Amino acid sequence: MQIKGFKGIRPKLGLEDKIASFPYDVLNTEEASQLAKNNKYSFLHVIKSEIDLPKNTDPYDLKVYEKASDNLETMVNNNWLIQDDKESLYIYKQKMDEHKQFGLVTVSNVNDYLNKKIKIHELTRELKEKDRINHVKYTNANTGPVFLTYKANETIDKIVADITKAKPEYDFLSEDNIQHTFWKIDDQNTTNQLIKLFKKMNYTYVADGHHRAKSAAMVSELIAEENENHTGNEEYNWFLTVLFPHNQLKILDYNRVIKDLNGLSESEFINSIKNNFNISDPISMENAKPNSPYTFGMYLNGKWYKLTAKSDSFDKNDVVTNLDISILSNNLLTPILNIGDPRKDERIDFIGGIRGLEELEKRVNSGDMKVAFALYPTSIEQLMSIADAEKLMPPKSTWFEPKLRSGLIIHSLK
Repeated sequence: MQIKGFKGIRPKLGLEDKIASFPYDVLNTEEASQLAKNNKYSFLHVIKSEIDLPKNTDPYDLKVYEKASDNLETMVNNNWLIQDDKESLYIYKQKMDEHKQFGLVTVSNVNDYLNKKIKIHELTRELKEKDRINHVKYTNANTGPVFLTYKANETIDKIVADITKAKPEYDFLSEDNIQHTFWKIDDQNTTNQLIKLFKKMNYTYVADGHHRAKSAAMVSELIAEENENHTGNEEYNWFLTVLFPHNQLKILDYNRVIKDLNGLSESEFINSIKNNFNISDPISMENAKPNSPYTFGMYLNGKWYKLTAKSDSFDKNDVVTNLDISILSNNLLTPILNIGDPRKDERIDFIGGIRGLEELEKRVNSGDMKVAFALYPTSIEQLMSIADAEKLMPPKSTWFEPKLRSGLIIHSLK
């Protein structure tokens, strides 16, 4: 794997907690607008720049990307964001409750992505590809990192542990009670050692940020085609990544809510489920949260149930079909509720586990949805096995927490 240091653009000391924001894809426009309303420093002005344009502006209008570029330039010109004068690597630690994860902030080479050394587990959507391509082209920067993971390495762990004994550049608590701590690696020998260690790795894996990764590669190819003197050494051949060891990552459940029962009565629906699942009597919400694979919580008409997949209803030897979400989709959502492509079907919605089962109850009790399903989280080992097999996970299979903040560091393509 090829990584290198870069001249990071990052917040002026004292502004880091004001600038750092949620990533672009976990907030809608209204939520972003509310969060940034009284904060001119918020990086949401760059990654959700439609908030600074007239209401109801199409978020894919080219004016949005022009505004993103203008806002980023303003932040740099006002010295709210300052570029390091030396190529460096960085360490980004996050702490959520008792969970800690330490990521190496670097830039990865687009050729590793194109040659499948950076492995994927999800398809990308053309509309979102175009969105990220335009954002990178207009800002001439990677404004949000791609979240990569690698098989844990004790030598790298020790180097990171030694670096993080020093005083950090930033250390702050965000509004969602996540502690964010950030170090710059100044020692060139340490940097060279880390680059050599990653060079020995065969693969890394996209945990989160498939659209950012693909758009970075596509923009690189576009710029290369326009550059008669392209050598492959230009900065646009690299994209912003944070690399975490696989054994530090936390994947939460990614739950489903459905608008209707596909014309079935409640009793007909429950009887249909019994073909492939054992269903419990009504239980409490606390007992409905799945605590092992192949079990599901179901909320229907004010009651929680526990579903357990029958052993003959799926192939345990197939890395994709033995995923809990595949079992639920193949044996219930598609054949019984007629949910088609979950990327396009408007009858289904997805709720990250960080919101808890209370959010599932709320959506059903409001009348907005008819039935909810709570799932057991996909494991990082399952993700890597699927990527190694060059197969794909069903959409919305993983929800990583904590989320990487945007605006803590930016990679310029210049």
